Amino acid sequence: MIDALSTPRNRIRTLIFLVISGLSAIAAAAVGIDDNPPGILLAFLAAIAFVLAFVHPWRTSRQFRRLLYASVLGFVVSVLLHNVFEAIASNLGSSGLVHDLFNGAGAVLFLIATLVCPSGLLVGAVGALIMFIRNRRRATPGPTTAA
Repeated sequence: MIDALSTPRNRIRTLIFLVISGLSAIAAAAVGIDDNPPGILLAFLAAIAFVLAFVHPWRTSRQFRRLLYASVLGFVVSVLLHNVFEAIASNLGSSGLVHDLFNGAGAVLFLIATLVCPSGLLVGAVGALIMFIRNRRRATPGPTTAA
């Protein structure tokens, strides 16, 4: 994330991606994401723009592969914690502050597992592939011989 804010050019790009993310999230909320493909697409676009806001300065395939692995791990952890929180909330009864907190935490973890992690997975996979091809094509300077 430090690279995203390191230069004025990176700060501007980061701000643009964050604005796109915010506007897409607002549009998704306005349209609605319950069984509504345009709303779901807008929410997914917001999550992708949010991830891109922090990874756009990366220039190696290794960084994007790490994002890919972290997204897979984050998905697994989010799904497990969501299920744990939902089970705890259902055992607590149907009302109360603690019940509402566990329900809210479960909902947040569900959105992380369904929006943020797949977006990180997509950005990581595409970025790793593009940077692998881009860095492989670059000519590596080697010893030159004068004839």
